[in-house]
Amino acid sequence: MVSLDNGDWLKRLREGSENRDFAISELRRYLLRGLARSLTHRYGGKIQIEDVAQVALIKILASLDSFQGRSRFTTWAMSIATRVGISELRRHYYRDVSLDQSMDGESRRYEVEDTSTHSTEQHEGKQELFHLLTKLIQDCLSEKQRAAINGTLEGLPIEEIAVRLNSNRNAVYKLVHDARLRLRQGFEANGIQADDIALTLL
Repeated sequence: MVSLDNGDWLKRLREGSENRDFAISELRRYLLRGLARSLTHRYGGKIQIEDVAQVALIKILASLDSFQGRSRFTTWAMSIATRVGISELRRHYYRDVSLDQSMDGESRRYEVEDTSTHSTEQHEGKQELFHLLTKLIQDCLSEKQRAAINGTLEGLPIEEIAVRLNSNRNAVYKLVHDARLRLRQGFEANGIQADDIALTLL
């Protein structure tokens, strides 16, 4: 790839530049190489690197004015492409994860750890907290709050939860926020201080 400094990249990539097509082609090749190395084996599967590079190029060209020169231009561009690629990988990875399963607790993958003691009854205490959490989710939350919080506990991206709930990011954030408050209140009503629990959702 042709070695260009930050100023050269910006100048050549802007509309009207005589060398714009060549610069875009060079940047695309750079992104393809980097994406192939960094994303191929993440989230258990492959994606169409060419499609990711194309979407990233569109974002990069639309964001040239936001580049502040704090790093190399190619590093900045690759960070954008990597975020695009990870988002795409996560969508593929979670495509077969059902929110209905999450709501029913069939595939939930989380643990509650009581950090307040290190007694011989620690294991039993953790199990009790787990069962209480499950009960609170079922009894204290609305259907949509359960879907949002269980999706979060499963590791689904907020964007994916929003799609499956036919909603949007802000609405899902509000659902998760309200669900956390209700769960915290539920624990405290049962005599358990939230500060004693290493629980990421509280």
